[in-house]
Amino acid sequence: MDDDLRSLREWRAEIPEPGQEWVIPQRRRMLTRIRGRGRTLGRRLLLVGALGAAAALAVTTLRPEPPAPNPANTPPLVQLDAGVVLAHAAEVAGRRKSAQVPLPTQWHYTKTLDKQPNSDAAITREVWMRYDGKQSAHLGSARLGQKEGELVIRDVRLDPGDDDLSSQQYDVKLRALPTDPRKLLAKVTADRHWIEGAHEEGVPKSAEPDDARAYRVIMLYLSRYGSMPPRLEAAMYRALALIPGVRIEQGVSDAAGRSGLGIWREGAADGPSRRYDILETGTYRYLGSRMLWLSDESWDGRVVVPKGAVWSRALLSSVIVDRPGRRS
Repeated sequence: MDDDLRSLREWRAEIPEPGQEWVIPQRRRMLTRIRGRGRTLGRRLLLVGALGAAAALAVTTLRPEPPAPNPANTPPLVQLDAGVVLAHAAEVAGRRKSAQVPLPTQWHYTKTLDKQPNSDAAITREVWMRYDGKQSAHLGSARLGQKEGELVIRDVRLDPGDDDLSSQQYDVKLRALPTDPRKLLAKVTADRHWIEGAHEEGVPKSAEPDDARAYRVIMLYLSRYGSMPPRLEAAMYRALALIPGVRIEQGVSDAAGRSGLGIWREGAADGPSRRYDILETGTYRYLGSRMLWLSDESWDGRVVVPKGAVWSRALLSSVIVDRPGRRS
């Protein structure tokens, strides 16, 4: 018990104090739950006043059990009340300053860090995409017969069979979404662009469930937050809270080792693995993603990825710049 309390105190010490505008309503919420459940709470302890900008997060116990297997030497994850966390994320996102809509000739710069399963090696990528999708740029690599570190700019030829969108096209779709959470869900669920195979004549509609598609599309938009309107970002967090099976865990790390809030969806058909999308604690900015193998993945009778393996990515930078080669 002493070790458990010590762990809780150490975890608590890393979280800043919440404001009274957040603590008071959550304290009322806690008391309402206690009165309603009575003795059924048993040994469960609802921590509200002790939780900070990550949210007045809802639930842990004195002996928290990890919700999923973890690789060796990693701290246990703590499952949180997704509804409470997402409600606070919506409040924070709604207070952000609005960003200007980028010009077609500006560039979207991203820097990512990738770590493959069972490897300490990390791969850093820097990419510039012109906002209208007509050109791309990257740093040259000697392995590809290019001058190391030299900026390489290429024209992008549009492929009629490619249903990917340019940054500008993503932005147009994004700004056409309603800010009412239920209407937003209906919109992304029915959008034929996101229905796999819908762009191919004669190909039947994908069997992907509506909830799964809505979750996938919203997380995709949040990962490309460069010019997200604040009210729309807030609506996306509220819409996520309406999707069945959405779970949030504290302490999920990206490829850069940054610990944050890992969002995943229970019931998703990911096979032996679970994918987390990671948000920064307190700001709810997108940090990256993490794939955890919950069981061995085999191919042709051979284990290719063992249980406990992790693939992770960190989004280190995502900004709009005036020309390729610039990072701010």
